[in-house]
Amino acid sequence: MERPLIIAEIGCNHRGEPETARKMVRIAALECGVDVVKFQKRNPKECLTPAQYAAPHPVPANAYGATYGEHREALELDLSEHRRLKELCEECGVVYSTSVWDMTSAREIASLGPQMIKVPSACNTHFEMIRYLCDAFGGELHISLGMTTRAEEESLISLLEKRERLRDTVLYACVSGYPVDYEDLHLLEVDRLLGEYGGRCKGIGYSGHHLGIAVDIAAMTLGARWIERHFTLDRTWKGTDHAASLEPDEMRRLVRDIHNVAKALQRKKTDLLPVEIPQREKLKQFRLLYG
Repeated sequence: MERPLIIAEIGCNHRGEPETARKMVRIAALECGVDVVKFQKRNPKECLTPAQYAAPHPVPANAYGATYGEHREALELDLSEHRRLKELCEECGVVYSTSVWDMTSAREIASLGPQMIKVPSACNTHFEMIRYLCDAFGGELHISLGMTTRAEEESLISLLEKRERLRDTVLYACVSGYPVDYEDLHLLEVDRLLGEYGGRCKGIGYSGHHLGIAVDIAAMTLGARWIERHFTLDRTWKGTDHAASLEPDEMRRLVRDIHNVAKALQRKKTDLLPVEIPQREKLKQFRLLYG
């Protein structure tokens, strides 16, 4: 089978440090072997109400600022840095992508001309932004469906079809939690999305926030053709996403296992495979002659 593409979502796990972001790109690309490296872009004053901006972080131990707005500002990289990260990704042989959370960020990232832009689960009902991306951005749209009702999902699909962009869109099965317990992953959503939209969209992906890598292999066998996992250099770093992220050795093993299982998922083309013939002659001839 065609192996899935593996996305390392750095998001804001770089802690707002450009050099850390660049280091993470190099490790994800050159040491782990992923296909795509993804960040996040937000305009905090546009994403948050004044009250939300001024409120303290709900988990003070994860805060990078005195208020939630200051926290979000501290984790942002500006457009010029995203341009440099895109260039670095291209030098390292991986695709650059970013999740966008508001109109300003959508316009800024679209101006870089990336191959794909991600709409996170939190923004998949931001229809003004999605309409803009449909009309102004010519690349792939990748959209997660975490914390989304079926009615919201149907409205999203209808919008994409009316804009004739569903065939350019990858839809991701996703459960929004950090991390998510195995019994809450509902992995068969991959199968449902394939059944409902597989022939109409570009493909189905799986965006996981669980521990370990076994579930990602299962998502691949169910038909997910994009596997997205959060990526960090150290799960003990301060921040919400680190706990559900893979460290470099885990990401390397995920890439290795996805590649190997993809090779294994095929039907036999002949009754006897070349690898079997010497063993057949050694172990089975007696049974054939005297059985």
